[in-house]
This record gives sequence, C-alpha cells and structure tokens, in this order.
Amino acid sequence: MSSIIDIIGTSEFWYSVIRVTTPILFAALGALISDSAGVINIALEGSMLWSAFAGVVFSAWFDSAWIGLLAAIIIGALVGLMLAYFALNLKTDIILSAIALNLMAAGGTVFLLFVVSNDRGISSSLDSRVLPKLFTGLADKVPFIGPVIFGHNVLTYVAFILVFATWFFMFKTPMGLRLRAVGENFHAAESVGISVKKIQYQALVLSGIMAGLGGAFMSMGYVSWFSQNMTAGRGFIALAAKAMGGVSPIGTMIASLFFGFASALANYEAEISVPAEFVKMIPYIFTIVGLVVYASKKQSDVKRARQKQAEAATASKGGK
Repeated sequence: MSSIIDIIGTSEFWYSVIRVTTPILFAALGALISDSAGVINIALEGSMLWSAFAGVVFSAWFDSAWIGLLAAIIIGALVGLMLAYFALNLKTDIILSAIALNLMAAGGTVFLLFVVSNDRGISSSLDSRVLPKLFTGLADKVPFIGPVIFGHNVLTYVAFILVFATWFFMFKTPMGLRLRAVGENFHAAESVGISVKKIQYQALVLSGIMAGLGGAFMSMGYVSWFSQNMTAGRGFIALAAKAMGGVSPIGTMIASLFFGFASALANYEAEISVPAEFVKMIPYIFTIVGLVVYASKKQSDVKRARQKQAEAATASKGGK
C-alpha cells in the first residue's frame, strides 16, 4: 500500500493521469453529444481506431502532422456519418451497426496497413509525424504543479478546452437546445418543426469528430505509430465515463479523469506490490462499475417516465 501512496504523491503520476485521460475524454464528449440527441454511438472504438490509422498514414505520406490530424478528423466524421446512414436511413439497429463498424475497424485497419506499407500489425516502416507538445519550458517554473500541467501534447489542451466548448454549445446555443430537445422528446421536437433526423445526423458526425481527435492523439501524441487494436477498449471506457458523468460535460470530464487515474495506476504495475494481472484489470473493473451505474440510472429514468405517464393518464380520466 505504501508504494501506491508513494506513486500517487509524484508529479509524474498526475502528468500520466492527464495524458491517459485525453483519448477517453475526447470520446466521452462525443458520446455525450450523440446521447443528448437520443442516438447512442457505440462505434466510438472503431472511429478512434480508423482515425489513429489515418493520422499515421497521411502524416507519413504528406510529411505533416497537421494533415494527419485533418485526415483523422475527416475519417472520424465519416464513420459517424456511416452509422447515421445505417441507423437513420436504412433503419438498422444502431447497436448492431456500431458493433459491425467496430469489427470492421479492427480487421480493416490491419489489412490496409499491410496494403500501404507491407507492415503486419504495427506501422514500423512508416515515417509518421507527431503533434507538438506545448509549454515545455514552463514545466520547471512551478513546483509540482508545473510538471503536471505543462509539457503535454497539443491535443491534451484541446480536449480540456473542448469540455467548456461543449458545455457552451449544448446549453448556450440554439443548436444545442434543439439537440437536447430531440434527445428528451423527439415527438415534441417534431411538433415545433425541428428535423429530428437532421439533428441526429449532426450529433453522430460531431461525435465521430470527437472520437477522431481521440484516435489522432493515440497515434500522434500518446505514441508515434499505429498498432493493431491500439485503442484497447478506450471507446467503451469513454461510454462508461459518459454514463457516470451524466448530461454534464464537466461531470463527463471528472468521470474521464477517474478512468484516467485507474489507467495510469495500471501503468505502474511493476512498482506496485500486488499481482500485475490484477493491476491491469483495474481500468476495466472501473468500466464495469460505470456501466452498472449507467444501466441503473437508465432503469430509474424509464420507471420515472412510466410513472409520470400513468399519473398523467389518471389525471386526464379524472378531468373527464
């Protein structure tokens, strides 16, 4: 136990927490946007994987990390668009469609990596680029706090700025109001002239862009290459983080940091005097707990909604 306390007391550990939180936070914000519009995006994992692959390939081809980032964002948006087309136009089950996209990403990225580079499983022959780190000169200026908050990849700062941008978008703009209206009661939204399909399309594309940023961070910030299934379930962890965070971007950020803490602790397995297998399980145990909380909350919401409908029906009969 003392070794865990020693690790938590270091600035390196908290730097690691923020670093590993970044891709989870991007995807969790994407889940928040789509869920607020009443369409859950289970394909976050696949979007991140495709975007991580695109970032590496395009940054290597064009010798530019920024073009790689742009490609990752576009690919993320396209995956969101595909899910929207399948679910909203073709009326397929959105969960099954998303699972299919995730499976396609797991195999498709490995296949395309072999096609473009002859590499098997990891992009060792591609000379890809990495996005820059910011404020590296300030890390030593402030004791303890400086090494924690300075010197991160540029996308880490973007992720935390997007928390407040998402809050402003959802609660202070007409578009955000329409999005939440569709998610809360799409019949009522339709009755006042809001195009439900258009809003849900936009929500899934925005969600894909967020996941794309998370994927770009994985291959052009967290590491400098692409490898098979490198997202390692972070898209699903993000869904749990969103579930625990509720409808608030701030709550989603706090929940993402919670999962980041668990993941960072797992990275220190060699220094913790508990079995390594147990330490590796920690992030996924937290994910299961998060999903249980989400399921319980959903059931409570359904029960509350049914109770309100029953009360409304009783009141209506009494009035007659």
